[in-house]
Amino acid sequence: MDDVKRPDKRAERSRRTRAKLVEAARELFIAQGYGATSLQEVADRAGVAVQTVYFVFRNKRTLFKDVVDTSIAGDAEPVATMDREWFRAACAEPTAAGQVRAHVHGTREILGRVAPIMPLIAAAAATDPEIAAQWPDGPDPRYTVQHAAAEALVRKPGARPGLSVETAADLLFGLLSPELYLIFVRDRGWSPDTWEEWARTTLTAQLCAAPD
Repeated sequence: MDDVKRPDKRAERSRRTRAKLVEAARELFIAQGYGATSLQEVADRAGVAVQTVYFVFRNKRTLFKDVVDTSIAGDAEPVATMDREWFRAACAEPTAAGQVRAHVHGTREILGRVAPIMPLIAAAAATDPEIAAQWPDGPDPRYTVQHAAAEALVRKPGARPGLSVETAADLLFGLLSPELYLIFVRDRGWSPDTWEEWARTTLTAQLCAAPD
């Protein structure tokens, strides 16, 4: 008997279809807004029947939530940011400056995906109470991530003397915000590389001790 586990072709097809729908929806939501985008348009762009969209997501709200979650994570895997390899590797850097460099680079990858959809979340939540309920009031998950990064950073060689976890977390939260990223990259035309270098040098100056 063949004990080798065979790939589940049906599951793989479902995964590909879901990813194709999410990408199509993301493109349309960014281009024309959540309210103006119909599920028929999503289906047309993805090259599937509209019934497929309803079968996979049930409604546009669920599809929108998947677009947001996938943009933040970079994939459909249910892995929290603080458990992601890039975040753990950044926190494992031996020096404060090394962590800042790695953390800014990893955050840049996320912001490139998620910053363009942040205005959509606010607009959709303002007009649809059920969407608003998907992001309940409470601690900002992004701040939770930056606070964890700050806890790792302040204990390292090269951290600015007297730097508190709270101050470090506030600086990371503010300077690495989607809003500020959009101001520089979308509104002022900076390249992502230029933004990354600016964020790294600014945070290094704020969080790390001055070189001797």
